[in-house]
Amino acid sequence: MNPFALDGKRALIAGASRGIGLAIARAVAEAGADTILAARSLPQLKSAAANLVARGLKASPLALDVTRADSIAAAAEAAGDVDILINVAGMNQRKRLENYTPEDYDLILRTNLHGIFALCQDVGARMIARRRGGKIVHIGSLTSGLGLPYVAPYTISKSALGGLTRAMAAEWAAHNIQVNCIAPGFILTDLNRPMWEAPAMKQWLSAVQPNPRLGRPEDIAPLAVFLSSSGSDYITGQTIYVDGGFSTASVWPFQPAE
Repeated sequence: MNPFALDGKRALIAGASRGIGLAIARAVAEAGADTILAARSLPQLKSAAANLVARGLKASPLALDVTRADSIAAAAEAAGDVDILINVAGMNQRKRLENYTPEDYDLILRTNLHGIFALCQDVGARMIARRRGGKIVHIGSLTSGLGLPYVAPYTISKSALGGLTRAMAAEWAAHNIQVNCIAPGFILTDLNRPMWEAPAMKQWLSAVQPNPRLGRPEDIAPLAVFLSSSGSDYITGQTIYVDGGFSTASVWPFQPAE
């Protein structure tokens, strides 16, 4: 058994236009899956899918706005029967807690949680009805289990994804559907690049994180492929951190005398 083989599977990647989502879509297609790249940015999706097809892989674009119920329903219908659903779609705003507006809060929760829940309902119902099992992978965050400053609504949404993962795993195990969550650490993407341009941020990370470098979207993709494959059939309800050791270990400048 190849634990990274997805031949004959159909995968829907929600939030596949860039960053972690695009890296996962590429890896899933390379593993053999018929891959649907879904997001709001249809021109970017068309270009990415065309590049994969040019390499002899199976890929197609699909418009999806997870903040709109009609778009979610239409995308689920257009995707048809899928074996794998990977939820990457998300957003963030960094502010002091007292400065978030109701509109900020609503947009973050609708994007990161409520829309994901609705998409899981539609796609999951199809998985259950066809009785062939399936895989669902959520993309959480360090904030799924840790507190960080200036991202309170984001933390609420990503913590809830961890809980949703456990609830779905318990409920849908009877249908042979495994549900897991990947919690990326500090991954450099277009969305957070300005924050990491400050030398103080990189110095801080290298001083406390066992693996001192920033992560890349490609560091997340292999685990997403594995959790989508038959190699993970006995893994469900888990939140797995891919974070250079940040959540579990720390380093310091002390050196023993011998």
